[in-house]
Amino acid sequence: MPCFNVANTVDEAISSLLKQTRSDFEIVAVDDGSTDATGEHLADWTKHDPRVSVLSLPHGGIIEALNAGISTCNAPFIARMDADDRAHPKRLEKQISFLESHPNVAVVGCLVEGFPVGEVGEGFRLYMEWLNRLVTSEEIAREIFIESPLVHPSVIIRRTWLERVGGYQDLGWPEDYDLWLRMYVAGARFAKVPQVLLYWREHKARLTRTDDRYSDENLLRAKAHYLLQGPLKDRNAVIVWGAGRMGRRISKLLLQDEAPLVAFVDIDPTKIGRTRRGLPIIPPDKLVGWWRRSDHPIVLAAVASRGARSLIRDRLTGMGLVEGSDWWSVA
Repeated sequence: MPCFNVANTVDEAISSLLKQTRSDFEIVAVDDGSTDATGEHLADWTKHDPRVSVLSLPHGGIIEALNAGISTCNAPFIARMDADDRAHPKRLEKQISFLESHPNVAVVGCLVEGFPVGEVGEGFRLYMEWLNRLVTSEEIAREIFIESPLVHPSVIIRRTWLERVGGYQDLGWPEDYDLWLRMYVAGARFAKVPQVLLYWREHKARLTRTDDRYSDENLLRAKAHYLLQGPLKDRNAVIVWGAGRMGRRISKLLLQDEAPLVAFVDIDPTKIGRTRRGLPIIPPDKLVGWWRRSDHPIVLAAVASRGARSLIRDRLTGMGLVEGSDWWSVA
């Protein structure tokens, strides 16, 4: 449990973990070079409960802290939690029970609830609503290239899978999303316990708001990187649905790695008939014809406008294309 937040929230997090109905666990609290009273609070907890141990490090960032904490743990399951969140008393029991009864699942998350209510803005609320709709392995895999489909501090990961893919890595984009995509490409399956088991604290100092690795551009870089290793591997034609801002940005990254883009699809009559990156922009009713020109094509839906994803899904499904096989949403 990396402890890189203010000291008083550490007490809340550890207290909620020690109330777990499953008692056969250990807490490794990683103090990543804190400069407040975090170290003192953690030292007090080790005196109160033998399940709590502290790993004190000079500040090295979240990836170094995560890998150090994992190397210190001995259990076959690694549960993530941040120092400012709260766990439901049955979180560990329910998630470990799920993994024990689903040996083919590598990572199990849960539903989440944001707090304090007054700090939860519309964007954060919409993201949680999307996250909480993705529960089964199929649902998570289907939308994994839209955004990170799992809340990092809500998961339990099999140690064998962490070791298989090399733990957390720093490639210049979010470490959690990188891990999910890397595991997905390696064949991992994800799922969630369909219950709120983590209370996710919202605040302005979260890394997702302050660290450049979590910028929109770096999220796109991560998507493009793993699209090329996964869904786009061995494809001989890529068609991007969306000639607007998102389509331009993802296509630029894909073309840098020589992805075989052949056309864009758009519904805007002012764009249809023109070109984007030297490739034709076609209307949706011409897509099937372009699809049939290749023996292994793929469509990437890259429109970020609210509601566009479901409309595109209906249109592509009506054409007989299968999501997660023939086409993927990337926005």
